[in-house]
Amino acid sequence: MSRPASLPQSHERARPVGVVIIAAILLCEAAVLLAVAGWFAFGLLTSTPTSLGGAVFMLVLLLLFAGWLLIVAHFLFRGYRWTRSAALVFQFFVIVVAIPTLTGGIIWVGLLLLVPAVVVVHQLFTRPVAAYTSRTGDGTPML
Repeated sequence: MSRPASLPQSHERARPVGVVIIAAILLCEAAVLLAVAGWFAFGLLTSTPTSLGGAVFMLVLLLLFAGWLLIVAHFLFRGYRWTRSAALVFQFFVIVVAIPTLTGGIIWVGLLLLVPAVVVVHQLFTRPVAAYTSRTGDGTPML
């Protein structure tokens, strides 16, 4: 006998608002990285870099980070556990860039970097997000 449609399956959990907020911020950060990579590529095509190898490496690194953030946002939205640590590490890197930016006098850029990173770090440690992301690759919850 099948279950009624109104009863959720054991693996179907309600997605917390915190997960949606984190995924949205990660998607925005990935979009910004893609925009910076595009601006960087335009600069490479229109001017001569001091080090072509270094400039190409930086462009590839920007694209890899953006792609990685897209992957993390997708799998966090689906509830995978490993995405919490990946998102946390990236936000710590953003905070490391935001603090000197703020102290250097570029307040609005520093705040644009710092505020979303702090929101993500806070949301990652809330109980609903931790409970939702306790899933492993096979779909069984794990603490």
